[in-house]
Amino acid sequence: MFGLLQADLPLDQLRSRWAPAPSQFIALMGMQVHLRDEGPREDPSPIVLIHGTAASLHTWEGWVDALKPTRRVVTMDLPGFGLTGPNPEDDYHLDTYVRFVLALLDRLGIQRCVLGGNSLGGEIAWHVGLAAPQRIERLILVDAAGYKKWPKGMPLGFLLAALPGSRPIIERVLPRFIVDSSTRFVYGEPSRITAAINDRYYQLALRPGNRGALARRFRQVNMGEDTHRLGELRMPTLIVWGARDRIFGLGDARGFQKAIPGSRLQVYDDLGHVPQEEDAARTVRDVQAFLAA
Repeated sequence: MFGLLQADLPLDQLRSRWAPAPSQFIALMGMQVHLRDEGPREDPSPIVLIHGTAASLHTWEGWVDALKPTRRVVTMDLPGFGLTGPNPEDDYHLDTYVRFVLALLDRLGIQRCVLGGNSLGGEIAWHVGLAAPQRIERLILVDAAGYKKWPKGMPLGFLLAALPGSRPIIERVLPRFIVDSSTRFVYGEPSRITAAINDRYYQLALRPGNRGALARRFRQVNMGEDTHRLGELRMPTLIVWGARDRIFGLGDARGFQKAIPGSRLQVYDDLGHVPQEEDAARTVRDVQAFLAA
């Protein structure tokens, strides 16, 4: 048992490793939010990208590198994840995340944007589109959550965090193999995973407070509650999906496409739940075509 215990890593150490320039931290909703704001400031409609559960802004680095020469691109660590860490109110409900994104846009002076998100980030993105449609020029949903009530499958780390009463345990225990197996679960082709990717997911999970926040987040999930409103989304929408996604299948992708008027679905047969990370170069080309259309 003692071999399974894993203490949190010091925040300063994590910031030194995972928040080099152009990372910055801004005060928002009682947190020091980790974000990157890159590209030309004169862009009238910046691209804002939201990561998924247990991920971080680093999942978008490939897309950002391709987009930032001509577009302003904002990425952030959501409350409960990455270097932003836990919400002081311990509140991870979907409407709180929507308020967080809108507050961040206000803080950065962004009145209108292209909003994209992966998994949980995609669910947040389409809910922001419902809450403030006048602020969203285009929507990009990458293996987005929220179409069904619950995933068809989950990584081992998520299954453990979702167990009732798991919080006191996962706050102290995190064998490396749990994180590594979870990363393999979300990739369509595990051979694309590098040691650096596994290190990032593991170390950021050990940011003080993140493990408890993950368990709390699963207590507050209520997916599928607003699916009937998807038809209200009238902005141009690109749906990006990995056919090997073992969390949200192609049925969800086609459900979003059918429900959102005029939306376009782009499927990648060999990619999994995080196609923007697994093959950034290929997926961002389709995003660029969508933005130029």
